[in-house]
Amino acid sequence: MKNTLITLNHVDFSYRSELTLEDITFSVLKGDFLGLIGPNGSGKTTLLKIMIGLLKPTQGKVTIFNQPFTLFSDWKKIGYVPQKAGLMTMRFPLTVEEVIGMSGADSADITYSLTIVDMEKKRKTPLMELSGGQQQRVFIARALVSKPELLVLDEPTVGIDINSQAKLYKLLKELNQQMNVTLILVSHDMDIISHEVKTIACINKRLLGYGKSQEILQGNFIEKTYGKHARFVVHTH
Repeated sequence: MKNTLITLNHVDFSYRSELTLEDITFSVLKGDFLGLIGPNGSGKTTLLKIMIGLLKPTQGKVTIFNQPFTLFSDWKKIGYVPQKAGLMTMRFPLTVEEVIGMSGADSADITYSLTIVDMEKKRKTPLMELSGGQQQRVFIARALVSKPELLVLDEPTVGIDINSQAKLYKLLKELNQQMNVTLILVSHDMDIISHEVKTIACINKRLLGYGKSQEILQGNFIEKTYGKHARFVVHTH
């Protein structure tokens, strides 16, 4: 399908003979904002890496931008912000400009990406002097340098304060709605998931639910994913 960016078809993944993911099938459509949810150890990050070609499934097929996983090569179409993205760069006294330049970007591309995340004025500032929220914007800027059609974020709000989280999600909404960037997000924050994403995939080794966010949250999918004793408070804004 022309509007399908990623398709997973009966995907399994095993790590050291232990089955981590089993029979995962769904698609990510162009323009979507997909939230992947599930308990710790459910395979969310593994699934994310399979979806963007960082891991090869043990079984099943993955199609990326209408090409088989094994043939796809236009990786500039995908931006990726991994968990704890700053751990490596924080060990060195790098400026914001230098951190983004590590991606091979030229000065014009760095300006472009920093402007999008409203961090251009911090271009010459050492990364270590920024707040957690500002650092996360820098890592998103690095992922945006290639002007990707798909941006993938793994737990982007871990370790940053509430106000910074709100600014980050405002930025993501703008990228999705105004710049038509398709987003895939892993998060444990059900309140955020319920108000920000368009589609939810419930993962606990298997795909236990997939659909529009309100349909998932109003059904019994959360209980199926986290267990019958799971309790989440979702606020109405």
